[in-house]
Amino acid sequence: MGQVGGQRGTYFDGSRDHNKREKLTKDPSPLGNARRPQKPQITACVRIIPVEKTASQVLKQSSLPQSAEERRGRRAGLRSMLVNYSSSGSEEDSEDVAVHNRKRQRPNGKDVSPPLRKRECTGGKSGMENSERVDGAVEKRESSSCQAVPRLPLPASLLNMFQDSEEQHVDDCSQHGGRLRSFQHERGNWATYVYLPYEPDDVFLELLDELRAGAEAHGVILTLAEEFHVSVSRTVVLRHHWIQTFVQSLRKGLAQCRSFVCLADKLKVYTNDERTRTFLGMEVSTGCPQLLEAAKRVDETMDEFRLSTFYKDPSFHVSLAWCVGDLAEKLKGACLSELQSLVDGHEDGPFQIRLSCKELRCRTGNKVFLFPLQ
Repeated sequence: MGQVGGQRGTYFDGSRDHNKREKLTKDPSPLGNARRPQKPQITACVRIIPVEKTASQVLKQSSLPQSAEERRGRRAGLRSMLVNYSSSGSEEDSEDVAVHNRKRQRPNGKDVSPPLRKRECTGGKSGMENSERVDGAVEKRESSSCQAVPRLPLPASLLNMFQDSEEQHVDDCSQHGGRLRSFQHERGNWATYVYLPYEPDDVFLELLDELRAGAEAHGVILTLAEEFHVSVSRTVVLRHHWIQTFVQSLRKGLAQCRSFVCLADKLKVYTNDERTRTFLGMEVSTGCPQLLEAAKRVDETMDEFRLSTFYKDPSFHVSLAWCVGDLAEKLKGACLSELQSLVDGHEDGPFQIRLSCKELRCRTGNKVFLFPLQ
């Protein structure tokens, strides 16, 4: 139950009698209030506090006529309040702008977000001066932050990581006996050719020494070949990622070729396509049809990869020795006749190179692939 107003007044049940309130709190049961535990009674009171001055009263008071001195005093007070408000607002703006600029700057000094716009203040001349001071402070702080955060230098291990890939390969012909490349060296390009190998014996090596001595007597110094073989393709440039498919295509094309025997017994002079080297070779006289068939199968793979095919009218031979430059005219004529007489007048009879063609090989870079014949 609650009371509105003072100590005496109207109760929530609408009565004014205190006795009636006591009757309502009694237990109507036959046992009465003696046996039933009494609960504490709580009386809620609402006190009405009058407001000193209402809004209407303030308006009425402000509308009353005032003297000239009072009006001037009120105007001066309002003017001082506006000035103080504008100055405090400019200080808050300067702090907000400086904090925002520090947050939106990265370590490298670059701005990553649009600048914070300052709140416009209507403080007159003092507000403009404060805004100018704020802009100057922000600019100085931005410039100092850009200069104070230098870029970290990269470690030397990272700088030298890809140095080898950027360096250009420089050919030194002195390291290759004065030989010049037929094509420029490039990383990922592999010199490739297909050939029939020949394993030399002691008799063959002795004959080569005699041939070199005979050529030197005519002013031509020959260098022995590093390996001896019969080429069935040109030397082409193959990309490294083509090697696997190139070899698979060769293996498929040469699968139907049968083994055979070749004989070579006639000396002949050759030059490369660029005419930068001259070769002394021994031409094949027996087994040319089988070699032509093998070269045809290899050309099919070359066409597939758009590479140069073999010569139209090839002269299959075993290269014996070479020299730098175009010295074909020196080796031909009397010099070549004398060298051929050494081959024909060998102590064991005319010398012949015998090649048992049981497999072909493909050399690409430092890799060699074998292709057995039937």
